[in-house]
Amino acid sequence: MKRVILIVLDSVGIGELPDAHLYGDTGADTLGHIALSYPGLHLPNLTALGLGNIVPENALPQTTSPRAAIGKAAERSAGKDTTTGHWEISGVILDKPFPTFTETGFPEEFMAAFEKAIGLKTIGNVSASGTAIINELGDEHVRTGYPIVYTSADSVFQVAMHEEVIPLERQYEICRIAREMLSGNLEVGRVIARPFLGTSGQYYRTKNRKDYATLPPETILDVVKAGGRGVYSIGKIIDIFAEKGITRYKKTKNNKEGILDTIEALKTAPEALVFTNLVDFDMEYGHRRDVTGYAKALEEFDAYIPEILENMKEDDLLIITADHGNDPTAPGTDHTREYIPVLHVGKTIREGARIGVRESFADIAATIADYLGLQYATPGNSYLTAIERR
Repeated sequence: MKRVILIVLDSVGIGELPDAHLYGDTGADTLGHIALSYPGLHLPNLTALGLGNIVPENALPQTTSPRAAIGKAAERSAGKDTTTGHWEISGVILDKPFPTFTETGFPEEFMAAFEKAIGLKTIGNVSASGTAIINELGDEHVRTGYPIVYTSADSVFQVAMHEEVIPLERQYEICRIAREMLSGNLEVGRVIARPFLGTSGQYYRTKNRKDYATLPPETILDVVKAGGRGVYSIGKIIDIFAEKGITRYKKTKNNKEGILDTIEALKTAPEALVFTNLVDFDMEYGHRRDVTGYAKALEEFDAYIPEILENMKEDDLLIITADHGNDPTAPGTDHTREYIPVLHVGKTIREGARIGVRESFADIAATIADYLGLQYATPGNSYLTAIERR
Protein backbone atom coordinates (compact mmCIF):
# COMPACT_ATOMS: atom_id res chain seq x y z
CA MET A 1 0.00 0.00 0.00
CA LYS A 2 1.54 3.29 -1.09
CA ARG A 3 2.02 6.03 1.50
CA VAL A 4 3.13 9.66 1.38
CA ILE A 5 4.90 11.20 4.36
CA LEU A 6 4.69 14.97 4.02
CA ILE A 7 6.86 16.96 6.46
CA VAL A 8 6.48 20.73 6.54
CA LEU A 9 9.44 22.52 8.12
CA ASP A 10 7.41 25.53 9.20
CA SER A 11 8.91 28.74 7.74
CA VAL A 12 12.06 27.19 6.21
CA GLY A 13 12.02 29.29 3.03
CA ILE A 14 14.76 29.26 0.43
CA GLY A 15 14.89 32.74 -1.09
CA GLU A 16 12.69 35.70 -2.01
CA LEU A 17 9.86 35.33 -4.49
CA PRO A 18 9.73 37.75 -7.46
CA ASP A 19 6.89 39.65 -5.76
CA ALA A 20 8.57 39.80 -2.33
CA HIS A 21 8.89 43.58 -2.60
CA LEU A 22 5.09 43.85 -2.47
CA TYR A 23 5.24 42.31 1.01
CA GLY A 24 8.23 44.29 2.26
CA ASP A 25 10.46 41.22 1.99
CA THR A 26 13.05 42.19 -0.61
CA GLY A 27 16.17 40.07 -0.14
CA ALA A 28 14.59 37.56 2.26
CA ASP A 29 16.29 34.14 2.31
CA THR A 30 15.69 32.08 5.43
CA LEU A 31 18.02 29.16 4.70
CA GLY A 32 20.62 31.18 2.84
CA HIS A 33 20.96 33.82 5.53
CA ILE A 34 21.11 31.27 8.34
CA ALA A 35 23.99 29.56 6.51
CA LEU A 36 25.78 32.92 6.17
CA SER A 37 25.11 34.10 9.72
CA TYR A 38 25.88 30.77 11.38
CA PRO A 39 29.04 29.50 9.66
CA GLY A 40 29.14 26.35 11.79
CA LEU A 41 25.80 25.12 10.42
CA HIS A 42 26.17 21.35 10.05
CA LEU A 43 23.48 19.61 8.00
CA PRO A 44 25.21 16.54 6.57
CA ASN A 45 22.05 14.55 5.91
CA LEU A 46 20.05 17.37 4.31
CA THR A 47 23.19 18.13 2.29
CA ALA A 48 23.32 14.52 1.14
CA LEU A 49 19.69 14.75 0.05
CA GLY A 50 20.55 17.81 -2.01
CA LEU A 51 19.16 20.76 -0.04
CA GLY A 52 22.14 22.93 -0.97
CA ASN A 53 21.80 22.06 -4.68
CA ILE A 54 18.36 23.64 -4.98
CA VAL A 55 19.81 27.17 -5.02
CA PRO A 56 23.52 26.80 -5.87
CA GLU A 57 24.14 30.52 -5.26
CA ASN A 58 23.42 30.40 -1.51
CA ALA A 59 25.86 29.47 1.24
CA LEU A 60 24.54 25.96 1.88
CA PRO A 61 26.99 23.17 1.01
CA GLN A 62 26.29 21.10 -2.09
CA THR A 63 26.77 17.47 -3.03
CA THR A 64 27.76 15.96 -6.36
CA SER A 65 25.17 13.19 -6.06
CA PRO A 66 21.91 14.20 -4.32
CA ARG A 67 19.96 11.30 -2.81
CA ALA A 68 16.64 13.08 -3.32
CA ALA A 69 14.75 14.55 -6.23
CA ILE A 70 14.96 18.29 -5.69
CA GLY A 71 13.40 21.62 -6.62
CA LYS A 72 11.56 24.60 -5.21
CA ALA A 73 8.05 26.00 -5.47
CA ALA A 74 6.57 29.49 -5.69
CA GLU A 75 3.45 30.60 -3.85
CA ARG A 76 0.62 31.65 -6.17
CA SER A 77 -1.79 32.57 -3.40
CA ALA A 78 -1.90 36.10 -2.08
CA GLY A 79 -0.34 36.10 1.38
CA LYS A 80 2.49 34.57 3.36
CA ASP A 81 0.77 33.08 6.38
CA THR A 82 0.62 29.55 7.73
CA THR A 83 -2.94 28.80 6.64
CA THR A 84 -2.43 30.08 3.10
CA GLY A 85 0.81 28.13 2.69
CA HIS A 86 -0.58 24.83 3.99
CA TRP A 87 -3.78 25.17 2.01
CA GLU A 88 -1.84 25.76 -1.21
CA ILE A 89 0.41 22.76 -0.50
CA SER A 90 -2.84 20.81 -0.20
CA GLY A 91 -4.22 22.10 -3.51
CA VAL A 92 -6.09 25.35 -2.76
CA ILE A 93 -4.96 28.67 -4.23
CA LEU A 94 -6.36 31.85 -2.70
CA ASP A 95 -6.84 34.79 -5.05
CA LYS A 96 -7.70 37.09 -2.16
CA PRO A 97 -5.59 37.09 1.01
CA PHE A 98 -7.10 36.61 4.43
CA PRO A 99 -7.68 40.05 6.01
CA THR A 100 -5.17 41.57 8.39
CA PHE A 101 -5.65 44.30 10.99
CA THR A 102 -2.16 45.52 11.77
CA GLU A 103 -2.87 49.23 11.39
CA THR A 104 -6.03 49.84 13.40
CA GLY A 105 -6.83 46.59 15.18
CA PHE A 106 -10.25 45.00 14.85
CA PRO A 107 -13.24 47.34 14.32
CA GLU A 108 -14.78 48.83 17.45
CA GLU A 109 -18.22 47.52 16.48
CA PHE A 110 -16.91 43.97 16.31
CA MET A 111 -15.02 44.25 19.59
CA ALA A 112 -18.13 45.56 21.35
CA ALA A 113 -20.18 42.63 20.02
CA PHE A 114 -17.44 40.16 20.96
CA GLU A 115 -17.20 41.54 24.52
CA LYS A 116 -20.96 41.24 24.87
CA ALA A 117 -20.88 37.65 23.62
CA ILE A 118 -18.18 36.55 26.09
CA GLY A 119 -19.42 38.71 28.96
CA LEU A 120 -16.01 40.33 29.46
CA LYS A 121 -14.24 43.51 28.42
CA THR A 122 -10.96 43.08 26.56
CA ILE A 123 -7.68 44.98 26.44
CA GLY A 124 -5.09 45.43 23.71
CA ASN A 125 -6.57 45.07 20.23
CA VAL A 126 -3.24 46.00 18.69
CA SER A 127 -0.61 44.40 16.46
CA ALA A 128 2.12 43.08 18.75
CA SER A 129 4.62 40.36 19.55
CA GLY A 130 2.95 37.73 21.69
CA THR A 131 5.83 37.46 24.12
CA ALA A 132 5.99 41.24 24.51
CA ILE A 133 2.31 41.97 24.94
CA ILE A 134 1.77 39.54 27.82
CA ASN A 135 4.45 41.37 29.78
CA GLU A 136 3.12 44.76 28.71
CA LEU A 137 -0.52 44.02 29.62
CA GLY A 138 -0.19 40.93 31.81
CA ASP A 139 -0.52 42.79 35.11
CA GLU A 140 -3.69 44.54 33.95
CA HIS A 141 -5.11 41.23 32.74
CA VAL A 142 -4.39 39.53 36.07
CA ARG A 143 -5.92 42.43 37.98
CA THR A 144 -9.08 42.76 35.86
CA GLY A 145 -9.55 39.36 34.25
CA TYR A 146 -9.91 41.04 30.85
CA PRO A 147 -8.55 38.92 27.94
CA ILE A 148 -5.70 40.42 25.88
CA VAL A 149 -6.59 40.62 22.18
CA TYR A 150 -3.85 41.18 19.62
CA THR A 151 -2.94 40.45 16.01
CA SER A 152 0.11 40.50 13.72
CA ALA A 153 1.03 40.73 10.05
CA ASP A 154 -0.58 37.29 9.77
CA SER A 155 -4.35 37.02 9.46
CA VAL A 156 -4.93 36.13 13.12
CA PHE A 157 -7.12 37.06 16.06
CA GLN A 158 -5.09 36.06 19.12
CA VAL A 159 -6.32 36.00 22.69
CA ALA A 160 -3.83 35.78 25.58
CA MET A 161 -5.14 34.75 29.00
CA HIS A 162 -3.42 33.64 32.20
CA GLU A 163 -4.27 30.03 33.03
CA GLU A 164 -4.74 30.85 36.73
CA VAL A 165 -7.07 33.74 35.92
CA ILE A 166 -9.19 32.14 33.19
CA PRO A 167 -9.26 28.31 33.08
CA LEU A 168 -8.17 26.67 29.83
CA GLU A 169 -11.59 25.37 28.83
CA ARG A 170 -13.07 28.84 29.27
CA GLN A 171 -10.19 30.26 27.20
CA TYR A 172 -10.97 27.82 24.42
CA GLU A 173 -14.68 28.68 24.63
CA ILE A 174 -13.88 32.39 24.25
CA CYS A 175 -11.82 31.63 21.14
CA ARG A 176 -14.53 29.41 19.66
CA ILE A 177 -16.97 32.30 20.05
CA ALA A 178 -14.52 34.60 18.25
CA ARG A 179 -14.13 32.06 15.45
CA GLU A 180 -17.90 31.90 14.93
CA MET A 181 -18.20 35.70 14.89
CA LEU A 182 -15.28 36.48 12.56
CA SER A 183 -16.91 36.12 9.16
CA GLY A 184 -17.25 38.03 5.91
CA ASN A 185 -14.69 40.85 5.71
CA LEU A 186 -13.46 39.85 9.17
CA GLU A 187 -12.82 36.18 8.37
CA VAL A 188 -9.23 35.84 9.53
CA GLY A 189 -7.30 32.68 8.77
CA ARG A 190 -6.97 31.66 12.41
CA VAL A 191 -8.18 32.47 15.90
CA ILE A 192 -5.50 31.44 18.38
CA ALA A 193 -5.77 30.85 22.11
CA ARG A 194 -2.46 31.92 23.69
CA PRO A 195 -2.48 30.77 27.35
CA PHE A 196 0.29 32.01 29.62
CA LEU A 197 1.56 31.67 33.18
CA GLY A 198 4.04 33.46 35.45
CA THR A 199 4.13 36.61 37.54
CA SER A 200 4.66 40.32 36.92
CA GLY A 201 7.58 40.91 34.56
CA GLN A 202 8.07 37.16 34.07
CA TYR A 203 5.04 35.99 32.15
CA TYR A 204 5.59 33.19 29.66
CA ARG A 205 3.43 31.39 27.12
CA THR A 206 2.58 27.75 27.80
CA LYS A 207 2.26 24.86 25.36
CA ASN A 208 -1.56 24.90 25.64
CA ARG A 209 -2.03 27.00 22.53
CA LYS A 210 -5.03 26.08 20.40
CA ASP A 211 -5.78 27.25 16.85
CA TYR A 212 -9.21 27.65 15.28
CA ALA A 213 -8.84 27.91 11.51
CA THR A 214 -11.49 28.87 9.03
CA LEU A 215 -12.88 25.86 7.16
CA PRO A 216 -10.92 25.06 3.97
CA PRO A 217 -12.40 24.08 0.59
CA GLU A 218 -11.73 20.57 -0.72
CA THR A 219 -8.06 19.63 -0.35
CA ILE A 220 -5.96 16.56 -1.04
CA LEU A 221 -6.73 15.55 2.55
CA ASP A 222 -10.44 15.26 1.71
CA VAL A 223 -9.64 13.29 -1.44
CA VAL A 224 -7.46 10.78 0.43
CA LYS A 225 -10.07 10.43 3.17
CA ALA A 226 -12.90 9.97 0.67
CA GLY A 227 -10.85 7.24 -0.98
CA GLY A 228 -10.86 5.34 2.32
CA ARG A 229 -7.10 5.57 2.72
CA GLY A 230 -6.79 7.74 5.82
CA VAL A 231 -4.95 10.95 6.75
CA TYR A 232 -2.81 11.08 9.89
CA SER A 233 -2.11 14.61 11.16
CA ILE A 234 0.92 15.26 13.37
CA GLY A 235 1.44 18.64 15.04
CA LYS A 236 -0.80 21.60 14.27
CA ILE A 237 -2.10 20.26 10.93
CA ILE A 238 -5.37 19.33 12.68
CA ASP A 239 -5.87 22.99 13.62
CA ILE A 240 -4.79 24.49 10.29
CA PHE A 241 -7.41 22.40 8.47
CA ALA A 242 -10.10 22.75 11.16
CA GLU A 243 -10.12 18.93 11.48
CA LYS A 244 -11.44 18.62 7.89
CA GLY A 245 -10.16 15.69 5.86
CA ILE A 246 -8.30 14.12 8.81
CA THR A 247 -9.00 10.63 10.14
CA ARG A 248 -6.48 10.52 13.02
CA TYR A 249 -4.26 13.08 14.69
CA LYS A 250 -1.53 13.58 17.27
CA LYS A 251 -0.80 16.96 18.82
CA THR A 252 2.82 17.79 19.61
CA LYS A 253 4.52 20.32 21.86
CA ASN A 254 7.77 20.76 19.96
CA ASN A 255 9.78 19.66 16.93
CA LYS A 256 11.30 16.65 18.62
CA GLU A 257 7.90 15.21 19.52
CA GLY A 258 6.75 15.76 15.94
CA ILE A 259 9.83 14.05 14.51
CA LEU A 260 9.54 11.05 16.84
CA ASP A 261 5.82 10.70 16.17
CA THR A 262 6.54 10.77 12.44
CA ILE A 263 9.15 8.02 12.82
CA GLU A 264 6.65 5.94 14.78
CA ALA A 265 4.08 6.53 12.05
CA LEU A 266 6.56 5.28 9.46
CA LYS A 267 6.77 2.04 11.42
CA THR A 268 3.07 1.49 12.05
CA ALA A 269 0.66 3.95 10.40
CA PRO A 270 -1.82 2.41 7.93
CA GLU A 271 -2.86 5.83 6.58
CA ALA A 272 -1.96 6.75 3.00
CA LEU A 273 -0.99 10.31 3.99
CA VAL A 274 1.01 11.22 7.08
CA PHE A 275 1.10 15.03 7.30
CA THR A 276 3.50 16.59 9.83
CA ASN A 277 4.16 20.20 10.77
CA LEU A 278 7.31 21.06 12.72
CA VAL A 279 6.44 24.44 14.19
CA ASP A 280 9.48 25.38 16.31
CA PHE A 281 11.42 26.80 13.37
CA ASP A 282 8.76 29.46 12.98
CA MET A 283 7.28 29.94 16.44
CA GLU A 284 10.39 29.69 18.59
CA TYR A 285 13.11 31.04 16.32
CA GLY A 286 11.86 32.77 13.18
CA HIS A 287 9.48 35.21 14.84
CA ARG A 288 12.01 35.84 17.59
CA ARG A 289 14.80 36.47 15.07
CA ASP A 290 16.97 33.87 16.75
CA VAL A 291 19.51 32.75 14.13
CA THR A 292 21.39 30.44 16.50
CA GLY A 293 18.24 28.76 17.77
CA TYR A 294 16.95 28.33 14.22
CA ALA A 295 20.26 26.81 13.08
CA LYS A 296 20.31 24.35 15.99
CA ALA A 297 16.70 23.34 15.28
CA LEU A 298 17.71 22.57 11.68
CA GLU A 299 20.62 20.50 12.96
CA GLU A 300 18.30 18.60 15.30
CA PHE A 301 15.99 17.69 12.42
CA ASP A 302 18.97 16.77 10.25
CA ALA A 303 20.23 14.32 12.87
CA TYR A 304 16.98 12.32 12.65
CA ILE A 305 16.96 11.96 8.86
CA PRO A 306 18.86 8.62 8.83
CA GLU A 307 16.28 7.13 11.21
CA ILE A 308 13.45 8.53 9.07
CA LEU A 309 14.92 6.98 5.93
CA GLU A 310 15.65 3.65 7.63
CA ASN A 311 12.00 3.24 8.55
CA MET A 312 10.54 4.01 5.14
CA LYS A 313 8.78 1.10 3.44
CA GLU A 314 9.15 0.00 -0.17
CA ASP A 315 6.30 2.13 -1.48
CA ASP A 316 6.72 5.17 0.78
CA LEU A 317 7.30 8.63 -0.67
CA LEU A 318 8.84 11.22 1.66
CA ILE A 319 8.32 14.89 0.83
CA ILE A 320 10.18 17.53 2.85
CA THR A 321 9.07 21.11 2.25
CA ALA A 322 7.98 24.36 3.96
CA ASP A 323 4.96 26.71 3.95
CA HIS A 324 6.58 30.19 3.75
CA GLY A 325 9.73 31.91 5.00
CA ASN A 326 10.63 33.58 8.27
CA ASP A 327 14.12 34.94 7.73
CA PRO A 328 15.63 35.45 11.21
CA THR A 329 17.99 38.10 9.83
CA ALA A 330 15.16 40.23 8.41
CA PRO A 331 13.78 43.30 10.20
CA GLY A 332 10.56 42.93 12.19
CA THR A 333 9.09 39.68 13.45
CA ASP A 334 6.86 38.57 10.57
CA HIS A 335 6.92 35.84 7.93
CA THR A 336 8.79 36.47 4.69
CA ARG A 337 7.53 35.86 1.15
CA GLU A 338 9.80 33.10 -0.19
CA TYR A 339 10.12 30.02 -2.34
CA ILE A 340 9.89 26.73 -0.46
CA PRO A 341 12.32 23.83 -0.90
CA VAL A 342 10.95 20.53 -2.19
CA LEU A 343 12.80 17.26 -1.52
CA HIS A 344 11.47 13.84 -2.53
CA VAL A 345 12.89 10.54 -1.33
CA GLY A 346 11.69 7.01 -2.02
CA LYS A 347 12.77 3.72 -3.53
CA THR A 348 10.88 4.58 -6.74
CA ILE A 349 12.28 8.12 -6.99
CA ARG A 350 15.34 8.84 -9.12
CA GLU A 351 18.14 10.28 -7.03
CA GLY A 352 19.29 13.68 -8.21
CA ALA A 353 16.25 14.25 -10.43
CA ARG A 354 15.19 17.88 -10.72
CA ILE A 355 11.62 19.16 -10.68
CA GLY A 356 12.74 22.71 -11.43
CA VAL A 357 10.91 25.77 -10.16
CA ARG A 358 7.26 24.87 -9.68
CA GLU A 359 4.70 27.60 -10.30
CA SER A 360 2.63 26.70 -7.26
CA PHE A 361 2.83 24.90 -3.93
CA ALA A 362 -0.28 23.08 -5.23
CA ASP A 363 1.99 20.95 -7.44
CA ILE A 364 2.74 19.01 -4.25
CA ALA A 365 -0.94 18.10 -3.85
CA ALA A 366 -1.18 17.10 -7.50
CA THR A 367 1.88 14.87 -7.12
CA ILE A 368 0.47 13.23 -3.98
CA ALA A 369 -2.78 12.47 -5.80
CA ASP A 370 -0.84 11.06 -8.75
CA TYR A 371 1.36 8.90 -6.55
CA LEU A 372 -1.62 7.49 -4.63
CA GLY A 373 -3.67 6.95 -7.80
CA LEU A 374 -6.41 9.42 -6.82
CA GLN A 375 -8.38 11.87 -8.93
CA TYR A 376 -8.14 15.46 -7.68
CA ALA A 377 -9.02 18.59 -9.67
CA THR A 378 -6.30 20.77 -8.15
CA PRO A 379 -4.85 23.78 -10.01
CA GLY A 380 -1.45 22.23 -9.43
CA ASN A 381 0.45 20.00 -11.87
CA SER A 382 2.01 16.67 -10.95
CA TYR A 383 5.73 16.30 -11.55
CA LEU A 384 5.81 12.61 -10.66
CA THR A 385 6.62 11.36 -14.15
CA ALA A 386 9.74 13.53 -14.13
CA ILE A 387 11.16 12.00 -10.98
CA GLU A 388 9.81 8.49 -10.45
CA ARG A 389 11.71 5.32 -11.24
CA ARG A 390 15.38 5.09 -10.48
